[in-house]
Amino acid sequence: MDTPNTTATRDANERAPLRLRIPLTLLAAMVVLWRLPGWVEDPPAGVWMLGALGPPLCGLGVLLWWLFQRRASWRERLGGLVGWFVALFATGAVSDPSVVGPMMFSLSIPMGCVGFALGALIGSRRRPAMWATGAVVGAVLAFAPTTLVRSEGLRGDFQFDLYPRWVPTSESVMLAEEPSPVAESTTTATIDLSSPAWPGFRGAQRDGRTPAESTVRLSSDWSTPPQREWSIRVGPGWSSFAVAGDHLFTQEQRGAEETTTCLDARTGERVWMRAVEARFDDPLGGPGPRATPTLAGDALYVLGAAGNLARLDAATGAVRWEAQLTDVASCPPPDWGFTSSPLVANGFVIVHAGGPDDMGVLAFDVESGELAWSAPAGSHSYSSPQLERFGETDAVLMLSNRGLDILDATDGKTLLTYEWKSMQYRALQPHRVGDDILVPTEAGFGTRRLRLTTGDTWTAEELWTSRDLEGDFNDFVVLGNYAFGFDGARFTCVDLDSGRRSWKEGRYGAGQVLALRASELLLITAESGEVVLLAADPAEHRELGRFEAFDGKTWNHPVVVGNRLFVRNAEEAACFLLP
Repeated sequence: MDTPNTTATRDANERAPLRLRIPLTLLAAMVVLWRLPGWVEDPPAGVWMLGALGPPLCGLGVLLWWLFQRRASWRERLGGLVGWFVALFATGAVSDPSVVGPMMFSLSIPMGCVGFALGALIGSRRRPAMWATGAVVGAVLAFAPTTLVRSEGLRGDFQFDLYPRWVPTSESVMLAEEPSPVAESTTTATIDLSSPAWPGFRGAQRDGRTPAESTVRLSSDWSTPPQREWSIRVGPGWSSFAVAGDHLFTQEQRGAEETTTCLDARTGERVWMRAVEARFDDPLGGPGPRATPTLAGDALYVLGAAGNLARLDAATGAVRWEAQLTDVASCPPPDWGFTSSPLVANGFVIVHAGGPDDMGVLAFDVESGELAWSAPAGSHSYSSPQLERFGETDAVLMLSNRGLDILDATDGKTLLTYEWKSMQYRALQPHRVGDDILVPTEAGFGTRRLRLTTGDTWTAEELWTSRDLEGDFNDFVVLGNYAFGFDGARFTCVDLDSGRRSWKEGRYGAGQVLALRASELLLITAESGEVVLLAADPAEHRELGRFEAFDGKTWNHPVVVGNRLFVRNAEEAACFLLP
């Protein structure tokens, strides 16, 4: 019989191997949760959350299993955990900064836990002295791939856009070819600003539709694809274009500077560029400005992702005045930066800031840049203020995480606050349909139709709420009595009387759509960089043609003026001639 002394000194090699059931179950669950969003057709928000949070939690379960299993000594268990954390922090120290953060949490940490468990299990089949060593070695090997890649944010399916670390970014290649500009160009352009063809974000009404009175009818025959007229490198950013005459205006990131750029629409050549020292870069959306410039009179109004609001001379880029939203509203930038494309109305420049109390929406005097009025709104919004006229009242519609605020455009008085709180964010535009408003929200909540009653007291009545139109940051358009847009991963058509789906076909990723009203066509820029032409037919999905504009993630809104299609992403801008 063994004595206590001999039991304490028994050769460690005689210990039973580790039990496999718990770690193997956790590893299997981790794989299932990783893959779950791809297996579910148009997964709701809860499924995305499971796919994002489930694997790290399973990884935590693996570490807890190691800590509390009894067949290794406390010294081995604690030593293994310390080794895992040392490997994690060492990986973060030598990895590209773009992968330190959400990617480390959602991908690298679960992989490190997988390696840890597999290393321990392999070691347990050999000698107990190898248990902790095998676990740490497995973790190091699993963490190693993280050090070899860089991330350019997420794709629309919430997967990381990864590239080899040693491959230069498009931005660095552009800067090597063309150094960052001086703070302000002195070039003067002759620009017809009397009636801009496309004055800002999603057009004059912010509804993503070309003018109904357009004299140009575009062909639906793309048997000969649209021809590329020009293409140029641009810096990162998710801005679209404003267009006046033969000139384009957009925003981009160039190293440590946010820039506003004026381009010749016929050649793509730069006319002028204005730069401000600022760089906003988040690990999900990437670097660069999010808003689109707004043309009004002889001025161009721009908002950078870090909060720099400015009025520029549209002909030269010269700064007339500037304001910093973080100072005025006493708030930091939202998680993914300031995205509010400036609205110019009634002598004011109106933007969402998300500050406390009544500093949610800010209106600056167009001439002086002084704050004229402010109004409460939600703290987070990636939508832009939108002007609508109800009777004799000019009203500003603003979607945010708390719902819909309708403000008097002359003084900022709140006419209506319709509470429909969002758990995450709102990034889409409201749509006016007669006296009704379509209020979109994030995946899992759908779109709601409200009937407004105006007068001394404004009220809103819910007509329907539809889960058949659930965009994320992909806006929809309204033609006739139908909405065409993105519902999860697929394109859809919804009857506005009932909110019910007419059809749902075509996968274009996290793309954007533009309605060519005079031609009764829909133009989609797919997330992959393809341009797709659809018939605006509520009866069926009919794809009429497609071509590849870019090879890379494309989230920016397209613009069509005449028969010219202007498109861009975070790497390139181009013009195509439509038939």
